[in-house]
Amino acid sequence: MLMTGSGPFDAERAFTRVSRSRRRAAVARWLRRGRAADGQLHVYDSRTLQGGQAARGIREIPLEAIRGTLEPSRATLFDGCFRPARRARRRWQGLWLAEHRGTALPPISLVAVGDAYAIRDGHHRVSVARARGALTIDALVESVGMV
Repeated sequence: MLMTGSGPFDAERAFTRVSRSRRRAAVARWLRRGRAADGQLHVYDSRTLQGGQAARGIREIPLEAIRGTLEPSRATLFDGCFRPARRARRRWQGLWLAEHRGTALPPISLVAVGDAYAIRDGHHRVSVARARGALTIDALVESVGMV
């Protein structure tokens, strides 16, 4: 994406681009007669995860390995590829601008579930990182097992 030099304008264009991508994916899924749930962010039930260990430090995690959330309310804000819904616009653009300006964002909080990860905190940061083309993100990881 060509940058204009105006941070707020570029943030608006970036959000519009990923939001439009989310809508196109939904239409393509509908045309293939796929289920609406196929494109949604997977929600892990925190009650089925048994006790974990406290995070011991920040690790760099591949964004592709983050496949779900522990918060059902966030599952409606993002699809399975972490493309935001329209109502996530204000926070998403704010984080995009902060990252564009070089502000150090806090690490996200993840729970390791098998070979994947579920987000506890940091949904918007993951979405912005993916939209900006990042391959990894800093995270505090808690290991848990399935009951």
